[in-house]
Amino acid sequence: MAGCPVEIERKYLIAYPDTELLRKMEGVRIWEITQTYLTSGSGETARVRRIVEEDTVRFVYTSKRRLSDLSALEEERDLTYAEYEDLLRRADPDRHPVRKTRYRIPHEGFVCEIDVYPFWSDRAVLEIELPDENTQAPIPPYVKVYRDVSDDKRYKNASLAKSIPVDIIDLE
Repeated sequence: MAGCPVEIERKYLIAYPDTELLRKMEGVRIWEITQTYLTSGSGETARVRRIVEEDTVRFVYTSKRRLSDLSALEEERDLTYAEYEDLLRRADPDRHPVRKTRYRIPHEGFVCEIDVYPFWSDRAVLEIELPDENTQAPIPPYVKVYRDVSDDKRYKNASLAKSIPVDIIDLE
């Protein structure tokens, strides 16, 4: 993973947003994501995503190695459908696929990513990528932040994939 770009982001637990308001915001992009974690080496997290945006479907592979609570070396690349299907054979048997709707909204020169999960009706997660760990993340005025969970492993998608109740998983 040497030479990979460093991803720096803050993550916030927020009140469940007004999704109709989000859908109407200028510049919003809405992604329906199915994220499947793969078996991977120690200290590394690997996943594949199926991303649907309007009539377009993309497949993406991501590998991350944590540097700190806010930073990770990240390798990311687009996949063909065949590559995606092949990688799904390496799905981590201890994790369920994570499904979420991501609202990508420009705000003060940053992109705010609000993830709404089908298993929560009272909360969501806001992620903001930053140029460095000391940059203050600009929180949009329509978002009610409960707390910064950047260092709380329970709110990492890899952890959520271990604790999603089976009865809420949509089996395709």
